[in-house]
Amino acid sequence: MMPARVTVIGAGLMGHGLAQIFALAGHQVVVQDPYQPSLDSLRERIAANLRDLGQDESAVTRVRAEPDLARAVSEADYVLEAAVENLEIKQQIFAAIEAACPADCILASNTSVIPITAIMGGLRNRSRALGTHWWNPPFLVPLVEVIQTEWTAPSVIDWTMKLHTALGKTPVHVKKDVPGFIGNRLQHALWREAISIVERGIADAETVDAVIRASIGRRLSVLAPLANSDLVGTELTLAIHRTVLPDIENSQAPSPLLERMIEQGKLGFKSGEGFMTWSPEQQSAIRQKMVQHLKAQAADDPAPSGAVAAWTRG
Repeated sequence: MMPARVTVIGAGLMGHGLAQIFALAGHQVVVQDPYQPSLDSLRERIAANLRDLGQDESAVTRVRAEPDLARAVSEADYVLEAAVENLEIKQQIFAAIEAACPADCILASNTSVIPITAIMGGLRNRSRALGTHWWNPPFLVPLVEVIQTEWTAPSVIDWTMKLHTALGKTPVHVKKDVPGFIGNRLQHALWREAISIVERGIADAETVDAVIRASIGRRLSVLAPLANSDLVGTELTLAIHRTVLPDIENSQAPSPLLERMIEQGKLGFKSGEGFMTWSPEQQSAIRQKMVQHLKAQAADDPAPSGAVAAWTRG
């Protein structure tokens, strides 16, 4: 694929990591953010990340900071929004982008759960709009969910899939725009049951996590759920579901336990206590362990990578 002119909206943790990946792949990147200190440190952060990963520091020369949104998108082939997870703000951003970008520019949102239809519904040309949900940290997790809406043109999906494949990522086509797309729906189905097990007194939080780490967590990267169902047999899967599913948590509302914890100020790492207690040393250790684990998995992955140090501190 020929180099594209890419604009990333947002110079924060995700935004500067995304800019780095595109620049490392040879694209010209403009990063827009109204917060000048984030722009002032943008190239320094990217260069530090590239050094940390032993990658080509000259990629930073393909990144330009721009505080003005209209100027940032005026010549873009592809605009990727990585702003705060707020529907109204995203709608306002895309209205401003559409007013200033070229007519054939593709517009993408990196939202993790907000339906793309809600974000892009007010645009004049909705056929060029879609979602591209990257996972954090984007430089080490290969998945990108490419979400079409009822209006997205097939050619836009095709171009976007090819763009991300050329980055060395693993793009997947999400054919229906639903809250949470694919990955977060699967992830939070597991989280809901994990929380329910604690709430019902079946086991404590440490035990739940230990079970996941020592069993399904060991196999998932090789044997994912549907392949596993085929391995054991779909008839056994059906038999298990007839016994287990009636007792699995199916509430459509958040857990009362989770709501009580938040009311009590148990906010996880940021307060030092959530389902478990976390000292600063424990928090640092688990962040470092996660980074090293993902780096080991990505050792043979040609995909560009980025902000390890920033994500570790985050």
